[in-house]
This record gives sequence, structure tokens and C-alpha cells, in this order.
Amino acid sequence: MHLLRFLAAVLALGLTLHAAESPQVTVTNLRRVFHNGEHNAFTTLVRFHDQLYLAFRSCPDGHMVHNTASIIIMRSGDEGASWQQVHRFSVKDRDTRDPHFLVFKDRLFVYTGTWYSGPGKIEPKDYDMNKMLGFAVSSADGTQWTEPTMLEGTFGLYIWCAASHGDKAYLCGRRKPGYDIGPKGEGSKIQSLMLESDNGIDWKKRAYFNETAGDETSFLFEKDGSLLAIGRHGGGKEAFLIRSHPPYAEWQRQSLDHAIGGPLVVKWGDHIIVGGRHTTKETGPKTSLCWLLGSELREFAELPSGGDNSYPGFVALSPTRALISYYSSHEKDEAGRTITAIYMAELNLKP
Repeated sequence: MHLLRFLAAVLALGLTLHAAESPQVTVTNLRRVFHNGEHNAFTTLVRFHDQLYLAFRSCPDGHMVHNTASIIIMRSGDEGASWQQVHRFSVKDRDTRDPHFLVFKDRLFVYTGTWYSGPGKIEPKDYDMNKMLGFAVSSADGTQWTEPTMLEGTFGLYIWCAASHGDKAYLCGRRKPGYDIGPKGEGSKIQSLMLESDNGIDWKKRAYFNETAGDETSFLFEKDGSLLAIGRHGGGKEAFLIRSHPPYAEWQRQSLDHAIGGPLVVKWGDHIIVGGRHTTKETGPKTSLCWLLGSELREFAELPSGGDNSYPGFVALSPTRALISYYSSHEKDEAGRTITAIYMAELNLKP
């Protein structure tokens, strides 16, 4: 839809959703924050040194694997009201995608899992997970950034989602069992690993947490080191609620009631939010936000979205206000062409 129609839909929405449920949330100030004519996707948000940072992938050639992809990093000093680009980077002969922030040892890291694409276009049949490799840039001030640095111990691993606890950093990494050479489309066989690092650059395996059906997984650490994770199912039919405690030798995994694409799990005060793409026959793919209540997902918002969408980011502004970023392809430009842009919304907890 055109921007005016989008804004009208926002106003009509209200937005008090699932008002009978607790905690109650209003969603306000929905807006498109970035579009440059390229495919913009896979958002991440963080607070660092009293400023907010937003990162996402931008590619002129679309969603799939292209060596023209890059990561854009933006900064806001006014709680997300306005954004300025502070850095953009790519990796030679690689599709640079799925950025994730991590504040670790007083540096801001941006991690990216990269597909090998070579100097030209690569066909989907030639995508090789065994050639994946993690990279990172980092900054002490959010202005001056390192060059992309290869992450030791990540060759053949698709890295995704960074977190830290104490003096250790952690990544989700997924791979083929034994780096097997085989056909694409075998997601049910993929393994998910917890990777650990002392410095954010050199990584080693800490544990397997999905021996099969591994995929994108978001980590949430409690103060005592206990871990809650939300994992996308490699077969795409459900999602996993995963729990573990130090020393992360034992893992409990149970199925959630629907699939989640690009999962987010964050704590907002005493509440846990799970976000990502939820697809139904009635509405199609939508970016959805839920409370995690025990082992149950209770949806409290469905953001204006459609088609290629999801991968939300979150940052709390106060105990009762927060920002959500996401991408979507539900709008069209003035020529009627579908665009894939970055959006943002404010969450407000009702007293």
C-alpha cells in the first residue's frame, strides 16, 4: 500500500491489542524508517553509551545470496525519533547478512553470518553451507569501526544471534553433521551449537543444543546464567523453547504451538517477549509479538507487515516504553513496485 494508506491503517488500528489480556500493550508511532530502493532486511537494535543503534542488511539484488549485500549501521540520539548512518560494510565475494549486535567488554560488536557467493551471481542450487563464515566489526565509540574481521572457529557454521553472560560471549551456530556434502533442503538434519568466546573474535564449541532440526536461535541469559532460547525449527513447522543451566551440559527442548521465523526473545522488566514471523492461512506471513507465559505463547500484537518480513529487534526505553524494529514488503512505491523496507514501532505497557 502507499504510505498514506499505511498511515491510515495505523490510525484505524488504534492500537490496543488483546485488551482483555495482561499485561496490556498499546502499539504507537508505527513508521517506515529506512528505504533506499534496495532489499532491506534482518534488523537488530541495541543501546550503547546512551545512544541507540540499528543495523540491517541492504542489497540491490534482493533477498537471496549476492556479493552485493552489505550491512548498514545507524545511530539515534533521540530515542529513535531520527536515525543517521554511521557505518556500512561488506565482505568480498560473500553475501553479508543477518547482523546481530552485542555489547561486550565495553565494545559494540556487529556479527554477520556470510554465505560464499564468489565474484558473480551464484545459483540457489550451488549454495554451500560448508563455505559459510562469520565476520564482525566493532567499535569503542560507535563512530570509528574496525574492518570486517573473520571469526576464528566459524568456518562451515552459519552464525546467528549474539549474547553474553559474565566474561563470555555466545553465538548460535548451525552446521551440517560432520560438514556432510549433500543436497540443499535438508533442514531437519542441521545441528545447532552454542559457541563461546573470551574476546568476541575467537570461538569454540561449548555445547550442542539441537542435534537435529537446528536453525536460527535467540538466547536470553538470566543473572544466574540460566538460559532460555527460542529456536526456529529446521523443517519450518514449529518453534522450540529451549532451556539450560551452567555448565550447559544438559538441555531441555519442547515444541511451541507455531513456527517463528527470525525469532527474538528479550526480557522487558519481569516479562518475556517472543517475536518473529507467524504465518497463518487467514493472514499469511506477519510480524507477530507474543508474551511467553511459562511455555505458552500469547500474541499481543500483529504489526503491519506482509510477504518477506520479520526479524525484529528490541530495545527498552523505560520500564513502560520500548522500540521494535522489523522489516517488511507489504508496501509499494509510487510505480506500484513492491518495496522491502525497515519499520519501527513503539510499545507502551498500560498501567
